[in-house]
Amino acid sequence: MRPYGDTTGDGMVQLSFTLPVPCDKRAEGAALQLAGKMGLDPAMVVHAKQMGERFTFFVVYGRVNHLVDLSAVQVVERDFPLLSAKDVNALIKRRLRRKLVVVGACIGTDAHTVGIDAILNVKGIAGEKGLEYYRELRVVNLGAQVAVPDLVEAARAEKADAVLVSQVVTQRDAHLHNTREMSAAFREAMPADRRPLLVVGGPRFDELMAVELGVDRIFGRGTTPREVASYLVHALITQKAKAA
Repeated sequence: MRPYGDTTGDGMVQLSFTLPVPCDKRAEGAALQLAGKMGLDPAMVVHAKQMGERFTFFVVYGRVNHLVDLSAVQVVERDFPLLSAKDVNALIKRRLRRKLVVVGACIGTDAHTVGIDAILNVKGIAGEKGLEYYRELRVVNLGAQVAVPDLVEAARAEKADAVLVSQVVTQRDAHLHNTREMSAAFREAMPADRRPLLVVGGPRFDELMAVELGVDRIFGRGTTPREVASYLVHALITQKAKAA
């Protein structure tokens, strides 16, 4: 299959980028040259705007000839049932017989709490209540710019069953570096049988990288509190019961 623009299979795509040059005809020529090297043929600049004194933002429209093979696409499928809040609470109460403790934070220099708050805060997102709404969950939201050692100590002090970390800042792969640092810190600080479930989320994560980053699960863009709650019950209660 090919991208769809004006007609089925025409291969038309829209691309935006910034070049470190002033906005003029030469800059537009450079944008078209870049688009051509990326495989857009023909390509046209449909928008160019000066960004400061030495930068120009472009939107380029053009045709690509590449095909997408859907059979070769690899994704992480949801391997657990999507439960209601009532069912989540019932399972925790019946199987765990105590509140399930969740510690959440944005680590490193990341100050973007929108993601973690959408999952944890009672107001939630998209009409779904956050984890604070679940009466059998005890949620500890540490907020933003939490140092990894402080997160480990908080998880230990709270006897956390799960640690949820949101990472939005991705410049120079900061989200990957921070996640690796966090997982290494937990492995060093706690034995495997006492280590909390490590879950990270953010719009730029590849959900297939969980093992590589040393975490139990990665959630990407569009994740809802209900999905996270259902996963926690699945991983901490259902799977453990099957293993026993």
